[in-house]
Amino acid sequence: MNIPVFIARRIAFNRQRSFSRFIIRLATAATALSVAAMIITLAFVNGFQRTVSQKVFSFWGHVRVQQFESYKALVAEETPLRQNDTVLQLLRQTPGVKQVQAFATKSAVIDKEQEIEGVLFKGVDSSYAFDNLAPFLTAGRWPDFKDSVYSKQIVISLTTANQLNIKVNDSVKVYFISPETGRTSWRRLQVSGIYKTGIEEYDNLFALGDIRLLRRINRWDNNEIGAYELFLDDYKNMDPVSNALYDKLPDAWISRTIQEVYPNIFDWLKIQDVNRDVIFIVMSVVAIINLITCLLILVLERTRMVGVLKALGMEDWSIQSIFLYNTIIISGAGILIGLFTGVGLCLLQQYTGLIKLDESAYSVSVAPVMIIWWQVLAVCAGTLFVCILSLILPTVFIKTIRPVKAIMFR
Repeated sequence: MNIPVFIARRIAFNRQRSFSRFIIRLATAATALSVAAMIITLAFVNGFQRTVSQKVFSFWGHVRVQQFESYKALVAEETPLRQNDTVLQLLRQTPGVKQVQAFATKSAVIDKEQEIEGVLFKGVDSSYAFDNLAPFLTAGRWPDFKDSVYSKQIVISLTTANQLNIKVNDSVKVYFISPETGRTSWRRLQVSGIYKTGIEEYDNLFALGDIRLLRRINRWDNNEIGAYELFLDDYKNMDPVSNALYDKLPDAWISRTIQEVYPNIFDWLKIQDVNRDVIFIVMSVVAIINLITCLLILVLERTRMVGVLKALGMEDWSIQSIFLYNTIIISGAGILIGLFTGVGLCLLQQYTGLIKLDESAYSVSVAPVMIIWWQVLAVCAGTLFVCILSLILPTVFIKTIRPVKAIMFR
């Protein structure tokens, strides 16, 4: 066996009561705490970003195609588009596009027994994939499109239902407002379902119904829509797909990713990356400082041993490697403990949902967890590499030890 490795193992697994033994345990615990904290942080940030972004994607898709209007906000009533078979074929044949759905929106007011609430009515047709929204339906059902004229059903948010004291199957008046003409018309609709996404920006604003109703209100023909929403195979391809479509669409059309439509939500999600990075830096510093302190104490406690080894002719680097191997054993033990602790706590949260959150503040009621295994392995490997790199410098202190003085050191 390699002599430095043999001596390092003897030191690391020494059962004698000593101050260094306590320091070794402290350094191991600090490393384990740092690794566990980084793994847990990654899992929670990944889970939180995925869950909230998937809610946005489920409601609006990944890319929106509509008429270009420089003077109008993206979240507003759309200028009508005439459905174009050539454009529709282009959208469906674009690589990465899984589904294309037409919709339109219009400002409206829901009236229930003189209590009113403003909404943005989103009209869809019978081909709309309500499966994407299935997790958000808390009561009732989605609108029925069997009526030959238009569906007389509407789905509202739980927030709106609570504010107006509305229950499933209740009848409400819905007033549609046309700001350009000042004309107001109304229809009596039945509340077929109630949804809740947990995203306040949606739950306070949107209601779902039949696009044919909006066509009658707006006096559009049966071939006009507000816009298209595109669902992709992989949300990471939003920007490439949107850019590709932007160059191919007619001049009056424009494509935008949902991140551009709702930048405030995604900017908020990106802030979590900053929190993650801060925790990583703090935990790394804690682990490194503890290991450096542990190494220096070990060197000081083993000064006489260093003097004897030097007197016997062992080279400085060989003696340095003894302490490096020792700290690798310590940091390795800490990393393994942190790995099992961090992953174990993440799995516990994933399967039990012990940690609850205020949904109005965080858009989720249970802290979501997403373990990405390559990230877990990267944390462990990166921690070990940084620890080894940072511990080379303190071992240089060994070169300054003189054998005669070291052997007499008490």
